[in-house]
Amino acid sequence: MFALLSTARRLCAFALGAIALFTVSACQPGGAPGARIAPGAPVPVALLVPRGSGENGDEVLAQSLENAARLAMADLQGVQIDLRVYGTAGNPEQARTAGLQAVSDGAKIILGPVYAESANAVAVALAQQNINVLSFSNNPIIARGNGNLFILGHTFENAADRLVRLAIERGKSRFMVIHSTDLSGQLGLQAVEKAVLANGGTLVGAVAHEFSQNGVLRAVPEAVQMAREMAPDAVFLTANTAGALPLFSQMLPEAGLSPVDIQFIGLSRWDIPAQTLALPGVQGGWFARPDTATSAQFRARYKEAYAGDAHPIGGLAYDGIAAIGALAGSGTSLGAAGLTQSAGFQGTGGIFRFNSDGTNERGLSVAQVVDSQALEIDPAPRSFGAMGF
Repeated sequence: MFALLSTARRLCAFALGAIALFTVSACQPGGAPGARIAPGAPVPVALLVPRGSGENGDEVLAQSLENAARLAMADLQGVQIDLRVYGTAGNPEQARTAGLQAVSDGAKIILGPVYAESANAVAVALAQQNINVLSFSNNPIIARGNGNLFILGHTFENAADRLVRLAIERGKSRFMVIHSTDLSGQLGLQAVEKAVLANGGTLVGAVAHEFSQNGVLRAVPEAVQMAREMAPDAVFLTANTAGALPLFSQMLPEAGLSPVDIQFIGLSRWDIPAQTLALPGVQGGWFARPDTATSAQFRARYKEAYAGDAHPIGGLAYDGIAAIGALAGSGTSLGAAGLTQSAGFQGTGGIFRFNSDGTNERGLSVAQVVDSQALEIDPAPRSFGAMGF
């Protein structure tokens, strides 16, 4: 169990990276105007994937992204996509080179890359070329630092807002957060803080822990004491299964902070991997996830087409092609005005749309862990009007 902590950084690298080291350019606000596509003409799209890094995980992800993109292309009605795939090796400089080459080859929009630093590098390089970048990252920092970069990844902000809103609807208003001190934990804390403030709740306290076994051991008694003193209605855990969640799920109940007495809420998905659902400390807990029906349809179609399972973020490439196809089919340019249309798009996990700051909003469902199974307690909305936006 403890060894999981040592692998977590690589598993979440697609989202985060060393953002503090970035030098980002101030592009025009709200994204590039984007290229117009002649009616009936194929849309030149560049797909940037982490192929060539030498890491098996990157190769698997790269192939899954390409497969999902081609599956989406087959589903488009009346729109043709001229897809060209470029390897980035998971490296910012190679990603930058690939992005420039793609535009030289005629690409009107960039889909990808995966890792945050690479996405930032591509967006900066293309800032003056009227080209928008739809990255697979879920890091809002890079989106807000580049006017021509939009992120497709599922964000902490979406999950936190969905979960806080439901909690408040159900009479819970006082929240506590347990988070790591690394960038992932800091972004998680900020997401919960923002959601609590926006929805009229109160953040009664936060417990930070180093990203290590000893850090968790020191944080447990502090969290128990804070809960006793501040009486929260719900406790957010930002850790995932690859990190500290298994430790917290065992040690918090043993120390007296139990999901039987207080609502535990996970900022990450607790059904990936499925074994997470059997952890003692997540029983009764809530977490957010994409629309279950549309997600199941995508997984089934992908498996039928490619005789295997899609990577957990592979469907983001499908979403990107779906958005591009919808804009091209309606005669809309591939610019910020089209990308940020209020109605949004339909993707593999339900509805989604881009915000003017490059982040996204997604319609999520909420599940509760009951007897080691994830049971839906609040379905995903089918339109953004239903979400109260």
